[in-house]
Amino acid sequence: MLHRPAANRYSPFNLEFSPVHSGPNARISAAENPMDADAETREQGAAQAAAAAEDPVAHVSALLFDADREDREVDLASASLGKDPGDRQLLWIDALNPGERELRDLAQRLALPAAAIDGYLGTETNPVLDNCGKCFWLRVVAVDGKPGYEFAGKVLTMIAAGNVVVTLHRYPVEFLESVRARQSSRGGIGELGAGSFVSALLDWQLGTYFEAVSRFEAGVERLEVDVLSSNPRDCLVELRALRKAASRLRRMLAPHRVVFGALPRADFRPEEDERTDRHFRALDTHYERAMDMVENARDLVVGSFELFSSQTALAANETMKVLTFATVVIGILAVIGGILGMNFEAPLFKTGVVGFTVAVVLMAALAVGSIFFGRWRGWL
Repeated sequence: MLHRPAANRYSPFNLEFSPVHSGPNARISAAENPMDADAETREQGAAQAAAAAEDPVAHVSALLFDADREDREVDLASASLGKDPGDRQLLWIDALNPGERELRDLAQRLALPAAAIDGYLGTETNPVLDNCGKCFWLRVVAVDGKPGYEFAGKVLTMIAAGNVVVTLHRYPVEFLESVRARQSSRGGIGELGAGSFVSALLDWQLGTYFEAVSRFEAGVERLEVDVLSSNPRDCLVELRALRKAASRLRRMLAPHRVVFGALPRADFRPEEDERTDRHFRALDTHYERAMDMVENARDLVVGSFELFSSQTALAANETMKVLTFATVVIGILAVIGGILGMNFEAPLFKTGVVGFTVAVVLMAALAVGSIFFGRWRGWL
């Protein structure tokens, strides 16, 4: 079983790695502040233990697609692994969290480009596409399928050399398992070239963004239903989360233009056949559709905020209507009270307690009558 030491952890929010193991900077910091050396050592040890617990178990598998025979698993220790597959065969090697020594040994047996291996072992996470002559390699980011709006990313490296395709990733990628389950149960994949199979994998990778947008749109719909309900809740927190999610999706997908825009160019792989070029062009079209959906997701958030603002304004208008009506009623009562408080010699002002009681009852009746009148007219 392959083993890989604790590596840098991928951050889906800024597409950068955050080191989770102690390094030279940590040792310098401890030396500069000896009082905190023990505390830093304990923190680094805890971080290493957590990283080791989260790292998946290394696993490498090889699947040979054969157009003339049944598709089958290939033993990695087999001497035939280093041989080129036939014209109607395609070898797919999927490596989950491989160790550096095992990975370089595999690269030597399959004559894989060193730049691709170094790119996987490095700390870069931005999408990249590199033509190495007889082969090419690329790095993309797929969206994790976990529910919610966090939209974590998983880095995936693909290498296409002859009739061999190698996929490298530090964490399990859900759509690769789906591809394996579907393709191993049907024949004819061996007729595809490495470029066509890579285009199929990239189409599945774009599918993760379509699924993420679908989850996003479902969340927006639930939010708008809540906003339009009779008792709308405070939706600003969820609106802020949706706005961040839309921006995160765009930051994750937009850098892939260097990959999907370069694949169909005539000068990238002029030796590719027409079928592979057609697959690359279709893939670029799918990417543009995905970008349009991600851009539309941002517009959906803006529309939801405008709906929320409109509902808030309507609620404020209802409150102002009540306050205005109450001000008018109180103003009328104040006028009546002011008239009754005049110091004119009139019989009305000499009725004493009886007159006062009658005045209060009439003012109360006027207030109650005004309230009923306002409800009847729909003002309240």
